[in-house]
Parts: sequence; structure tokens; C-alpha cells
Amino acid sequence: MAGRLLTPWLLVTPALAFLGVVFLYPVVTLLFSSLRVDGALSFGNYAAFFSDGFNLQVLGRTLRVALVVTLISALVCYPAAYGMQSVPPRYRGLVTALIIVPLMTSPVARTYAWLVLLGQTGIVNSTLVGSGLVQEPVRILYTEWAVYIGLAQLFIPLMLLTLISAMENLPRDVVPAARSLGATSLQSFTRVILPLTREGLVVGGTLVFTGCITAYVTPALLGGARVQLLATLLYQKAGVTVDYAAASVISVIMLALTLTVAGALRGRTGRGR
Repeated sequence: MAGRLLTPWLLVTPALAFLGVVFLYPVVTLLFSSLRVDGALSFGNYAAFFSDGFNLQVLGRTLRVALVVTLISALVCYPAAYGMQSVPPRYRGLVTALIIVPLMTSPVARTYAWLVLLGQTGIVNSTLVGSGLVQEPVRILYTEWAVYIGLAQLFIPLMLLTLISAMENLPRDVVPAARSLGATSLQSFTRVILPLTREGLVVGGTLVFTGCITAYVTPALLGGARVQLLATLLYQKAGVTVDYAAASVISVIMLALTLTVAGALRGRTGRGR
């Protein structure tokens, strides 16, 4: 009996020890370094960060970009995931593979492709000028719009895969049953599909939102110095100005945002059960 109780702990202990060394210890060290001012513990570094208008602007932009990209991903992926249930099984593997392929490609390579497409002579500006919608190429690169496009392209496959998994657990007869009782398409979605697939939306939303907050390559390449997010500001503080105290504060804020959003979304899912 004792051996049966001990076995799960023996199996879990190596993973917990690994996480404790490579994740928990650095996080605790980072937290203390953000609170250390002249050898004493203080909130001075946080006060300095939040008293700077530029830092608040970057924080607000980061939250706005993460929220918008998450909403875009949900709006685009929900109908796609529902439509996937109608794809014949022999083609479903192929479609799933097409969704996974972008995840197997380096984010750097994907982002560089957008540098070509969104440039002054790229296909987007060529189409706009050629169609007569604009008289001359418009600036898309190094704007917030470019960051939206790049991050949406980066994280939409994650949202789509989680929603497809949730849709596969949706009983096939519930939607026809709702329609037979007089529910409209909108009512079927809001009262049947959405509640039963909410957990997939929460998991996908958490992955996309936290991924946007911590993303560095795409905002750095597509936004440049004009559109800084917390991750690019963190690199600037640590690698350019060598301000490790400010870098520690930004790191803790990013971690707190990630944990807060994940906890809030999981809490809403738990109350909805």
C-alpha cells in the first residue's frame, strides 16, 4: 500500500526538481533583484518604472496588442474549427498538417517573409497602388498594424488547434437538436456551441495572449524602434542601456501579467462548470 502511494511521487519528483532548478529558482532570484535598491529591499525600481510615461505607454500597447490579436484569433478560428468537423476524415489529416506546418517553421523566417510582403515594394502595396485604392505606397512596416498581422499569423495555428480539439468533443447531435427546437444559428452558437467548447477557447486564448506578451522577434522586426512592446523594451534595458534593475522589473511585470491572465481565464472556466 505504501509503495503504491509512493510511486506517483517518485515519478513526479524528477520533473519537479528540474522545474525548481531551471524555472523557480531563477524566477525567485529575478524577483529579489527587482526589489533590491542599494543593497536593501525596496519598491523603488517599480516606482521608477511606473512613474515613466514612456514605460506606461509600452505597457498599454503590449496589453492592447495582446488583446486584439487574441480576439482576432478567436473570431477567425471558431468558424474554421467548426467547419473542420465537416471535412471528410480522409482529408482531415491533410488539413491538420497544413495547420501544423507554420508551427514547424522558424518565427524568424516567417517574420522575414512579412518584411518582404509589407514593404514599400511588397505585394500588399503593389496591390493597393495597382487597384487605385491609394496613390502611393503606404507605410505598413514599423507600425502597430504590422505587429498585429505578424503576431496573428504566428499564433492563429495555436488557437485553431485547441478549438478543433474542443469541437471534436462536442456531441454531434446537440446542434441539430437545438435547431430542431427553433434555435437560430446565432442562438445555437451562443447557447450550445460556445458553452460546450469554452475550455478550448480559454486554453487557446491563454496561449495567444501570453505568447503576444512575451513575443520578441516579431515585434522587434515588424515594429522596430517605433512600436516597442515589453519584450523589446526588456532587451533594450538589458542589452543596450545595461539597466538590469529596470530589466528585472519588466520581467516580473511580464510574468505577473501571464499568471494573472491564465488564472483569471481558468477561474472563469471553473465557475462556468
